[in-house]
Amino acid sequence: MLSAPGSDIQFLKGVGPRRAQLLSTELGASTIQELLRVYPYKYIDRTTVQPISSIQSTAAAVQIRAQVVSSVLLDKAGNQVDASSGQVNFNMVSRLSAIVTDGTASMEIVFFKGIKYIWKRIQPGRVYIFFGKPNIYNGRMNMVHPEVDDPGQQEFSQVQASLTGVYPSTEKLKNAGITGKVMTRIMLSALNAGLPDIQETLPDYVMKEKGLVPLNFSLRNIHFPKDQQSLRKAEYRLKFEELFFLQLSLLKQKYVRSRNAVGIPMPNVGEAFHKCYESLPYSLTGAQKRVIREIREDMRGGRQMNRLLQGDVGSGKTMVAVLSALIATGNGYQACLMAPTEVLARQHYSNICKYLSGTGVNVSVLTGTTRAAERRAVLEDLSTGKTGIIVGTHALIEDGVVFKNLGLAIIDEQHRFGVDQRARLWGKSRVSPHILVMTATPIPRTLAMTLYGDLDISVIDEMPPGRIPVQTIQIGENQRLSLYRFIKDQISAGRQAFIVYPMIFENEKVDYKNVERGYEEIVRAFPFPEYKVAIVHGQQSDEEKKFNMDAFVAGRANILVSTTVIEVGVDVPNATVMVIESPERFGLSQLHQLRGRVGRGGGASYCVLVRSRKLSEESRKRLDLLCSTEDGFVLAEEDMKMRGPGDLEGTQQSGLPIELSIASLARDGQILADARDYASHILENDPDLSLPQNRQLRLELRKDKYNKLDYSKIS
Repeated sequence: MLSAPGSDIQFLKGVGPRRAQLLSTELGASTIQELLRVYPYKYIDRTTVQPISSIQSTAAAVQIRAQVVSSVLLDKAGNQVDASSGQVNFNMVSRLSAIVTDGTASMEIVFFKGIKYIWKRIQPGRVYIFFGKPNIYNGRMNMVHPEVDDPGQQEFSQVQASLTGVYPSTEKLKNAGITGKVMTRIMLSALNAGLPDIQETLPDYVMKEKGLVPLNFSLRNIHFPKDQQSLRKAEYRLKFEELFFLQLSLLKQKYVRSRNAVGIPMPNVGEAFHKCYESLPYSLTGAQKRVIREIREDMRGGRQMNRLLQGDVGSGKTMVAVLSALIATGNGYQACLMAPTEVLARQHYSNICKYLSGTGVNVSVLTGTTRAAERRAVLEDLSTGKTGIIVGTHALIEDGVVFKNLGLAIIDEQHRFGVDQRARLWGKSRVSPHILVMTATPIPRTLAMTLYGDLDISVIDEMPPGRIPVQTIQIGENQRLSLYRFIKDQISAGRQAFIVYPMIFENEKVDYKNVERGYEEIVRAFPFPEYKVAIVHGQQSDEEKKFNMDAFVAGRANILVSTTVIEVGVDVPNATVMVIESPERFGLSQLHQLRGRVGRGGGASYCVLVRSRKLSEESRKRLDLLCSTEDGFVLAEEDMKMRGPGDLEGTQQSGLPIELSIASLARDGQILADARDYASHILENDPDLSLPQNRQLRLELRKDKYNKLDYSKIS
């Protein structure tokens, strides 16, 4: 490793303390080692010099080698400023115009800024390299503010021998003069200073078995590629290394936990399980049966289960959860199901009570609004073991909640709970309970392997038979009256409708409908008493939300105007219309979740996207894709490609365990799968990485970036 102070980037040529501080805050690079891991996101080919005569004005950027024939200073009126005396009043100068030629043709070079510096620098009669965007102005080819280099400088020849990288930047960096050209020069200094002391991070056997080039070669060629082949080798090495260490870190946690976490053996299925299973009015899908077998196998052994259950909206995750809970009660233990909202918790409670009718298993519910007398009774039954299954919200993790013998904890929509909240729930059991976390948000395989790489993953990838697809259509705002007539027809037929808005309060800067104004419009269009409209949003109290939601669920309200609080889990089989205002404001996965609120009652259902007048090309593609498929996993993959893995839910909560600098979960799935398999192979033979050949791997995993709290660590 480099030793201080040489490793501090402020000592690099062209940096200094002020720029060093900016590079640290804006790019996260305060040492040479860190700076070398800031990679270009694209490359410009500056290995080619074009003849001026062959240049087209449509080209993005070109490079010419030309001699300066003449250069003049011009004022705002276009008159030449006298510079013959050598004394120039640059306050009068508005632009510099130089004519250059390479023998094939001539071109004008124009500058509006930095004129004093450029005037002294480009001397008539000398040859320079100019790089920039060609244009046609007044019938003549020109370049405005091109980069100018002296081909005789050694630094220039080093940079020009390769493709030129374009680095991530910010407004603050640009304002401080750290342009692309300056960044390239800084990176060259960093390479020359730091490369001799770079330590290889991968053992020799890994490099040989995976056919990887050395780190030293990779860093030089990722920043200044010798050629395309060298760039490809460098990219592959660095991507593999990044994903390999990510998976090695996650899988090592899993190996350590599986060795140390003693689970509760649950060898029996139990009579209640059989009664519930045999009384179901429908057959489980093959996917549900497969997942139950996986869970059963986990729970019967002596290890703690840590399993993530993924299933699209309506795929039957709740039934799997119920049967899993009955395995726990059949072995003399209790089970709890924690949901993110009161609405969802009470809905789960209602459904579970129906499923367990006649099984003899007692079910309770506990939420923030449970009244004091009822709460005391629930806590008493829980502590004595009378309650077999309890459903609740965050209320389950409060200090007064005591289980007699918690054996299984089920978390619904687990991304909505923090690590600390979950840890408090696990602490309510003497022995680590089995853990089943569920999500209805389809997660692309590559992201699941990263976010939840230390969990076992089950996927319900089959929908129950007979489920009618939801018809998804887009309309413009000018079709609103037709939409209202359609909703009235549905209500006349005894159906209900959701209308969802992306915002809660008026924001003058953003021209999107909000739920308050929308509610007023809907009430005018659907007047009382013929129509009854309820409203639910996050700013209401729990009591208000419950009252309005209950009115809609019970059918007392025909229309529910809402924000995305109804995104997760609300089950109203009678609702056949989902209207989403300004759908371009939502991510694909979120739109898919909202669409899943209808189509649950067996009749024809509709999702209507009321798009805004102005749509970006990306928004148009996303909405078209939503209309073309109901496969949540296809949508999730595309959403990740379009928006990146950190923003799949319209928030930045996804929290990757480490920041990815060069690899992409959207594009490098094959490398990720290969890296994971190889990491698993190494850990099978050496779970603690204690063998001498794995010393480098052990040292690398000790770095801070692998010790961050992440959403995958659930127990």
